[in-house]
Amino acid sequence: MAEVNLAINGRNYGIACDDGQEKRVRDLGYYVDQRMKEIARAGAANNDAHLLVLTALMLADEIFDLREENTELGSKASETDEIREDDILMSRAIDNLAERIDLIAGRIGKA
Repeated sequence: MAEVNLAINGRNYGIACDDGQEKRVRDLGYYVDQRMKEIARAGAANNDAHLLVLTALMLADEIFDLREENTELGSKASETDEIREDDILMSRAIDNLAERIDLIAGRIGKA
């Protein structure tokens, strides 16, 4: 088990991850940090906890949008009976990414 140190919203967090996943976790942490900075710049949050909740909601909204697109792709593919391999791989990648974001958001929320 590896550990990655992430700087999110000016705070450092030690996050455990599977060996070999360090870069992925760093990339996800950077993405979360950037989204938090966007919300903070907009002045939408009253405090750190509010900023974290707004960021989590924004990320969840992105996940829901991707899942809806994924479902629509699946429906279209089954309607036309022309499922392309790259669509299947993309759907799996989106689902995998959504699960990882959920997991990391849960870990950050506990910190």
